[in-house]
Amino acid sequence: SEMCIRDRWYQRRVRGIIKTMDKVRASHLLVKHRESRNPSSWREKKITRTKEEALKLLEGYLEQIKAGTKFGDLASKYSDCSSAKRNGDLGVFGRGEMQESFENAAFSLKVGQMSGPVYSESGIHIILRTA
Repeated sequence: SEMCIRDRWYQRRVRGIIKTMDKVRASHLLVKHRESRNPSSWREKKITRTKEEALKLLEGYLEQIKAGTKFGDLASKYSDCSSAKRNGDLGVFGRGEMQESFENAAFSLKVGQMSGPVYSESGIHIILRTA
């Protein structure tokens, strides 16, 4: 019947909305250190900095952003992730696709909000939620 078709359409639509609600879009700036899972990047073949030195660099980037420097400009120059060529944009991702600490931080941000330092196996990140 017509009602059943409409109900099925509605249920599919609601499921689709719920699925998209469980996704975020984010950019990040990653600073790796010698304890990172892969201490190498497009910027530096062998990363030797300590975790403390990485945090100091990241805190400097946070200060620059607060002073008005565009997040994407810093990410494109200084991020140790290949996403640097997209101004740090990681695209859209859902739960279970990123390392847990990164995912938890990204999902806890509101759109337009930026994190403080977030530690993962990859290094230390600043995350900007964009959608």
